[in-house]
Amino acid sequence: MGELKNLNFRFIIHILGAILVFEGLFMILALAFAIYYKSNDFQGIMESLVITITIGAVLFFLTNRNTRRELQTKETFILVSFSWITLCMFGTLPYLLSHTIGSYVDVIFETVSGFTTTGSSILKDVEIIPKGVLFWRSETHWIGGMGIIVLALAVLPALKFGGTSLFAAESSVVVQEKIQPRMIEVAKRLWVIYLILTFSEVILLYIGGMPFYDSLCHAFGTIATGGFSTKNASIGSYSPYIQYVVMGFMILAGINFFMHYFLLSGRIKNVIKNEELRTYLTIIIFAGLVVSLILIIKSHSGIEPALRKGYFQVISILTATGFSTTDYLVWPVPAWLIIFSLMLIGACSGSTGGGIKVIRHVILFKKLYSNLKQALHPRGIILIKYNNRTVSDELVHKVISFIFFYLLVFATGTVVMTAIGLDIRSSAGSVLTCLGGIGPGIGSVGPGGNFAHVPQLGKILLSFVMVMGRLEIYTLLVVLTPGFWIA
Repeated sequence: MGELKNLNFRFIIHILGAILVFEGLFMILALAFAIYYKSNDFQGIMESLVITITIGAVLFFLTNRNTRRELQTKETFILVSFSWITLCMFGTLPYLLSHTIGSYVDVIFETVSGFTTTGSSILKDVEIIPKGVLFWRSETHWIGGMGIIVLALAVLPALKFGGTSLFAAESSVVVQEKIQPRMIEVAKRLWVIYLILTFSEVILLYIGGMPFYDSLCHAFGTIATGGFSTKNASIGSYSPYIQYVVMGFMILAGINFFMHYFLLSGRIKNVIKNEELRTYLTIIIFAGLVVSLILIIKSHSGIEPALRKGYFQVISILTATGFSTTDYLVWPVPAWLIIFSLMLIGACSGSTGGGIKVIRHVILFKKLYSNLKQALHPRGIILIKYNNRTVSDELVHKVISFIFFYLLVFATGTVVMTAIGLDIRSSAGSVLTCLGGIGPGIGSVGPGGNFAHVPQLGKILLSFVMVMGRLEIYTLLVVLTPGFWIA
């Protein structure tokens, strides 16, 4: 208990206060659209931002003095976990105070799904939602996509110590890339790239005939790989041009953001030689081609529509974005089985995408191959290399452990959801899509359905699974371990 007493909770509360102020400031954008469209959610959003900013400012300024800035390991885990819990709690206010969603459990589910960029929804008709709240719904994607801690790192000098550990606890980086600036400078540049990608897509969508409001909402959903749309038919309600633009930006969002950083810095060799990126693009090319061929042969679709639908869904599921242009569950079985398998792969590490991540699969298969070579040459020294660098046994162990825990959470969650009342197919689909931050799953929670019918207990469980998946499992599990608070 002595170590627990030494934790600097004053500093943790200080940062949580700053995060609430950031969240309240983001609500101003939603308020602006509520005013512009004269929607009836104006008062609810206004009350939400006043409450959020006021509480955040009080917490921030009351703890502003004599706060130690160096972070211990435990403080890092607590700060990241509590930041996301606090973010989601106060993110429910615009829904609650505008009376947009009736059930509090449904509000929690929708809010957590937004911030974790999952994109699963309980809303049956999004087009009747007031414009202000609907914008906030898309905005939660964008806030959560790059990460609230990364934002805090970019603007708060108080986090200049311990920035690397905070970044690691929130992000999905598996192998740390060699970069020159301090982590605070890296966080700033990552947010600049995030902004550039977002507004580039807004412009291209607007040029294609999508209204500015919808362009902004869909850009938030694309770059954050979230998947919330302003239309019931998702991207399927828009032109082929719009669909191709969204496809392109989904691919960019699923790439490790350090690759974007290297590209803008002129370090093109780092991008070309990156094994994860090459594997990621190879999966897209071949999986999209196979699915498209199945649609052409089995469903007698035209070549262009089949290629567009096939590649769109492959990219959307692999990057864990979750937009849809069609219901892939009505496709021939081999096609949607490929889609299901992509849910277990995920995007690149260090991206806004979810899932196990491509790099872990690369390292896992390299380990399996090295085991085969070791069996043939028992006395040989077989090294595993990634990007021409030797991978340590410790990293290999972490990768295998993560995949094991990921599959364990998936299996356990599926059993629990089945016990709650869902059929086995929908149970597996709901847990896998929430853990991977994908959005639509299989069964009754596929693209043709939603999560409205899931029992309340199931929604609470899935909300927890979404946060766990967004924080790469370990961060939240460590904090929930009794030994964390006792030792």
